[in-house]
Amino acid sequence: MVILQKGILFLCTGNSCRSQMAEGFARKMLPKDIKIFSAGLQPKSIHHIAVKVMQEVGIDISQQRSKNISEIPIDKIDLVVTLCGDAAERCPIFPGKVTRIHWEIEDPAKAQGSEEEIAKVFRKVRDKIKPFIKNGKWFDSLED
Repeated sequence: MVILQKGILFLCTGNSCRSQMAEGFARKMLPKDIKIFSAGLQPKSIHHIAVKVMQEVGIDISQQRSKNISEIPIDKIDLVVTLCGDAAERCPIFPGKVTRIHWEIEDPAKAQGSEEEIAKVFRKVRDKIKPFIKNGKWFDSLED
């Protein structure tokens, strides 16, 4: 188990979907004294369907913004969670004791079809991320 004293960084390539959803869940479910960040190696705008499917579960990520990893205060991070293979492979080295965990989660931004078909993929990804946050190795239990 990782003992968090500072914060978590959720890292993806684009910081437009998966890492944004993870940040939203973490802000809602983790203790308020843990700093929560998300960033991308090549940030893109937050995907409007990510905002929509998170609103469906009562989490508003519409005010979050996509950030480059260079904008994150690295000295405030204990844990880096990569959510895609590209981020895991290209994740920079962090100074000090920083634990890295990798969750391979499909990129919903690559989904094709109608808006509703794409939203179904986003919901599937959202519903995969939530238990990772809730049942993560860095804490014992959280309330729903």
